[in-house]
Amino acid sequence: MTEACIEMERFRLPYGFKLVSGGQSGADRAALDWAIERKIECGGWCPKGRKTEDGTLEARYPLKETASSSYLQRTEWNVRDSDATLIFTLTQELDGGSKRTLEFAQKHGRPFKHVYPGVKPESVVKFLQRVRPRVLNVAGKRESSAPGISAWVHDYLNGIIGS
Repeated sequence: MTEACIEMERFRLPYGFKLVSGGQSGADRAALDWAIERKIECGGWCPKGRKTEDGTLEARYPLKETASSSYLQRTEWNVRDSDATLIFTLTQELDGGSKRTLEFAQKHGRPFKHVYPGVKPESVVKFLQRVRPRVLNVAGKRESSAPGISAWVHDYLNGIIGS
């Protein structure tokens, strides 16, 4: 994927761009790590107690806690507070929290794109160029239910976004 993306146009981050995510293992944390590595502003909402499937979210992730320990509240608030959402999965089917992310995007009238293997990076770049989000929510499957998604999301973001 990386070689093909080098030749295509990438989404250029607008001034004041911020990436938000919920901090869960997998797609969420891969996106936050990607942003931190590039010194791109990041944040978002996480459940009360900084709850994740693999323990307490490290303090190096600048997320605010919701009033509830519910994953759904942080999912909705991240969608609500962003301009657009990318939902990363390893299959074409949305289920669980990924499906709820889509439902929250529809409820709040926020544009979204479901990204999975087989979705051409060019289509995601075109989506981002059309929407021009200043706050982009990255959501998706957790690592335990989609082994390998962290590395895939990290590589995918490298291929579609330039600074």
